[in-house]
Amino acid sequence: MDILVLVGRILFAALFLGSAFNHLVHTSGMTAYTASRGVPAAKLATLVSGVVLLLGGLSVLLGIWADLGALLLFIFLIPTAVLMHAFWKEGGSESRQVEMIMFQKDLALAGAALMLFAFFSFAGSDLGLTITGPLFNIS
Repeated sequence: MDILVLVGRILFAALFLGSAFNHLVHTSGMTAYTASRGVPAAKLATLVSGVVLLLGGLSVLLGIWADLGALLLFIFLIPTAVLMHAFWKEGGSESRQVEMIMFQKDLALAGAALMLFAFFSFAGSDLGLTITGPLFNIS
């Protein structure tokens, strides 16, 4: 089971680490997109979200307080779904559909992150192939 969880952590974290890279390396383009969605303090939001993505992704990937990392990703995903993918504000049917898919993707990933938070917190140190045990203990 440890190997399956490790492979799952790698696959899950890859998406967030790639996004963190884009936020932190392509900041101007990401800031322009964030501003176009009406997010206040777009540059700060882009940088802070990039750091949250990086910390959360690395935490889950490496198994360093993986429960905290999953919680950080959950906290990132909910406002991102609402602020960045507000499909109900879109005028055209094609753009509405694309934003609805992105909104639903973010909600599904938030659900997965929340389940990972519970899983890591509950499994505790019984879960192998991690560097540390969980920060939280929900039993």
